[in-house]
Amino acid sequence: MYLKRIILVASVIGVVILGIFSYFVYNAVLSPNTNFQEKEVTIYIPTGSNFNEVIHKISPYISDIETFKRVAIQKKYAQNVKAGKYIIKRGSNNNDIVNTLRSKNVPIKLTFNNQDRLQDLAGRISQQIEADSLSLLKSFLETSFLSENQFSDKDAITMYLPNTYEFFWNTSADQFRDRMLKEYNRFWTEEKKLKAENQNLSPKQVSVLASIVQKETAQVSERSRVAGVYLNRLKSNMLLQADPTVIFAIKEHLGNYDTIIRRVLNQDLEIDSPYNTYKYAGLPPAPIAMPDVSSIEAVLNPEKHDFFYFVADIEKPGFHKFARTYNQHLINSKAYHQWINSQGIRR
Repeated sequence: MYLKRIILVASVIGVVILGIFSYFVYNAVLSPNTNFQEKEVTIYIPTGSNFNEVIHKISPYISDIETFKRVAIQKKYAQNVKAGKYIIKRGSNNNDIVNTLRSKNVPIKLTFNNQDRLQDLAGRISQQIEADSLSLLKSFLETSFLSENQFSDKDAITMYLPNTYEFFWNTSADQFRDRMLKEYNRFWTEEKKLKAENQNLSPKQVSVLASIVQKETAQVSERSRVAGVYLNRLKSNMLLQADPTVIFAIKEHLGNYDTIIRRVLNQDLEIDSPYNTYKYAGLPPAPIAMPDVSSIEAVLNPEKHDFFYFVADIEKPGFHKFARTYNQHLINSKAYHQWINSQGIRR
């Protein structure tokens, strides 16, 4: 009888202990432990963060931070913090949260359009990933990288093709740059290189001309026609006489790329710059901006025509009037200049 009582008491104690343990497990591991009303929240863990810094980041969204700490330590996350972007869902328990922080770095959709300079690109990218603009620009202009891949600081912008890409938020400056090089090399297929060769252009020269086309018209549907005009001029050994190149030359001369120039004056055409295509034959030495893919494709697949001139169409804003002869161009140009004078646009 006495032995049975001991066994009974021991069993009861065991059940109690098991109950306490189960309660602890449920409360610490499986019980919901979030403290926000939104469907989910995003946590950014910077590179080099330690466990205490993670606690500081996540505390506002956790109901019981002490149980979270215990679970994180038990699952060895405290010694293996990983940088990245993480999404914590409302109602998650400590086990879910730790597992998320351990292995569910969420990629982002990184987007950039045609930027005028590498400095602008660095600023745009730094708004979307962890790397700051200074580290990005330094990476873009790293001498050994440029030399190894046959770029210069002037034409390196051709390597960055405007698009939407998938990256992790904690991507470093070098990782971003190296990925863009891969995308550039992937873009320039043998077929595209052959098309460039058929225009007597290298891939870089295609990008240079595409940057001019980009600045000449915002209308994607018109770009292949504009490209055709410039290719006709190149093949006929004419000066390109592209106003955007003069505008770029002025900005470079002033050292102020934010200068707004809405009208190119006759005196501007005399600026002594290799980018002034009214003065120097052929293409400029480097792009005047970052062309997007539609402009590059326009140069690779130009409209076949015999136009040599174009001017803004005052009857169809955003588009241009094209001419085959200089006399017809003078008529179109006169109408445009009368209109621009009537608008009081002097510069």
